[in-house]
Amino acid sequence: MASTSPQTQAANPTDRATARPSRRRQRSVRVTVAVALLALATVAVALALPTQSPVWLSASSVLALACGWAAARITYTELAQSRRDNAADRAAQAQAYRSMFAERASEHAEFTTAMTDRMARSDREVSELQTSVVEAQRRAAEAESRVQRETRRVQDADSKVAELQERLHELEIRRAEQADQLATWDGFETVVDLMAWEEKVGAITHAALPPEQKEA
Repeated sequence: MASTSPQTQAANPTDRATARPSRRRQRSVRVTVAVALLALATVAVALALPTQSPVWLSASSVLALACGWAAARITYTELAQSRRDNAADRAAQAQAYRSMFAERASEHAEFTTAMTDRMARSDREVSELQTSVVEAQRRAAEAESRVQRETRRVQDADSKVAELQERLHELEIRRAEQADQLATWDGFETVVDLMAWEEKVGAITHAALPPEQKEA
């Protein structure tokens, strides 16, 4: 309907332009004929009156009556035709407006559908972006927790390395003391002195061990 309405709207002005001059010519002819009949009746009566002849008066009266009825009929026909033409014009205008309103309604429906689809796509894109943001935040939190765990592991490893270095230093000190004591082995003359030296070395070694090995 929307595609045919422009053709209808384009064709209607041409039809009206071609129809109105013919109607005006018909109206002018009919009105002219009616006026001529009335003028003829008037002239006949005016010419018959001075004669005072019953024949001429009767003939002029009959002619005037016939011309009057003929003029009345022509006027009535012209009035009815004018009403029909006006009704046809109003019907054509109503049809043109109906077609125009149908076209506008179709365009409005298409625009509404397009905007609804665009809004739906925008909502989907916003939802996808929100999901992406939430996923990125989750990954960032997991990465931060992993970094914190690795940091704690590095700190624990550093503390263990420092502790092992300290124990190694203590063991080196104890080893040096044992070496010094071993150097004095030749000075022992009895088994009692040797046993006392072994107990002393065992005590020093046990003191140098970590707490876990001491409990074991």
